[in-house]
Formats: sequence, structure tokens, C-alpha cells
Amino acid sequence: MRDMKKVLYLMSCILLVGCGQKTDNTKELAFAQQRDSLESIIQQKDNEINDIMGTMNDIEAGFRAINEAEQRVSVARQSEGISSTERIRENMQYIQEAMQQNRELISKLRNQVRQGSVKSEQLKLTIDNLTRQMEEKDSQIRQLQAELQAKDVQIGELTEKVEDLSNNVNTLREETTQKSQTISTQDKQLNTAWFVYGTKSELKEQHILQDGKVLQSNFNREYFTKIDIRVDKEIRLYSRSAKLLTSHPASSYTLDQDAQKQYVLRIQNPQLFWSASKYLVILVK
Repeated sequence: MRDMKKVLYLMSCILLVGCGQKTDNTKELAFAQQRDSLESIIQQKDNEINDIMGTMNDIEAGFRAINEAEQRVSVARQSEGISSTERIRENMQYIQEAMQQNRELISKLRNQVRQGSVKSEQLKLTIDNLTRQMEEKDSQIRQLQAELQAKDVQIGELTEKVEDLSNNVNTLREETTQKSQTISTQDKQLNTAWFVYGTKSELKEQHILQDGKVLQSNFNREYFTKIDIRVDKEIRLYSRSAKLLTSHPASSYTLDQDAQKQYVLRIQNPQLFWSASKYLVILVK
């Protein structure tokens, strides 16, 4: 009986120890589960915060790129030519693309905060501030576009004026050229004369002398020599006998003999000499 009591006592101790160990293991398991859940929540929030910060960094980088592109446009506006116009066009296209990308990033950031577990008034204020920056930038870009369009209009108007002026200059140049040619032709005509010398038989043969009359309507003009009265003021006649058959003021010329006793006609006053007729006929023997 005494042995039975010992056995029952030992069994009770074993059961009590076993129960104590089971209670401790349950607590440790529950703590481990809570710790894992907390770490998971922390990890999730860390990931959300990292995503949010990454998006914000992308937005800020976008604003910097837009500002730099605006500066390049401002520099190009100070220059002229096709290359500067092309640079402005390329940078304005880049600005438009960067603006659209930033709009999408701000929308993404707003959704991240709305749908995520990270709730912060500061984040909301930051998003509002970025949205205002975007609106201000939109306004600045619209103003820049308007200025560029106005400049294009002014350039277009200036180009038209330059083209008109160029056309006017070309027209004036053509008119001047035509007038110069006309004046030159008229001047040449005014200062052109024809002369011929020959024996009586030669002059009759060319119908220059007919029935004692000079230069009838059917005379041969091709037989005459053309001269410029401003230049040709001396005509050698190669004859010891010379007589002018056409009318020319006596005071405007002289008939002189050279060393061989051959006559030379020297015109001392061309305008006066040729005033009565631009044709000179001299009879020689």
C-alpha cells in the first residue's frame, strides 16, 4: 500500500511538470507569432515608404529636368537661325513629355498614399504642394508657348517684310538695269554717227550722191562707218582733195593736211559738228 502511494505521488509530479512545460511552450509560440506579424507589418510599411520616397524623388528629378530645359529654351531664344529654332522645338517637346510624366507620377503618389497603410498628414501636404508646383509649372509653360508663338508670328512678319523688301529691291534693280540699259542705248544712239568718204563715182554707185543731191532715201547705209562722236574726233581721208557734202558748222571742225599733203578731218566741237546731221559725207579724189 505504501508502495502504491509512492507510485501515485511520482505520477502526479510528472503530470504537473508536463503541464508546466506545455504552458510555457504555448506562450513562446504566441509571442513568436506576434513578433512575426509585427515584423511583417513593419516590413510592409518600410516597403510602402520606400516606394513613396522613390516616387517623390522621381517627381523632384522631373521638375529639375523641366527647369533645365526651360533654361535651354531661354538661351536659344537669344540666338537666331535655324539651329536655335530647332533647339527650342526639341526642348519644348522634351518639356511636354516631362510634364506629362510628372503628372502621372503625382497621380501614382496620391494612389500610393490613399491605398497604402502609411497615413500621414505631412504626406498629404507634400502631395498638395507638388500638385500646386505642377499647376504653376503648367502656367509658366503655357506663357512660354505663347511668347514663342508670338515670336514666330513676328519672325514670320519680319520674313515677309524682308521678302517684300527683297522683291522691291530686285524689282528696283531690274528697273534700274532696264533704265540703265535704255539710257545706255539712248546715250549710245545719241553719240553715234556715220561717215563715208569716196569719189563721185563711188558715192553715186551707193546712191549716196544722186543728181547733185546727198543722202536720198534709198542710199546704202551699210557703206557708212559707225563711230562714237565722244571718242572719234579725227578722220583720216587719205586724199589731197576733200570736200564736205553734208552740212556741218564750219567753226566746229578743221581740214588739215598731214606731211603727205593728205587731208585729215579734225572735229573740235563734236556736239556742234553733229547737231545738224549724224551722217557725214566727204567727197575725195
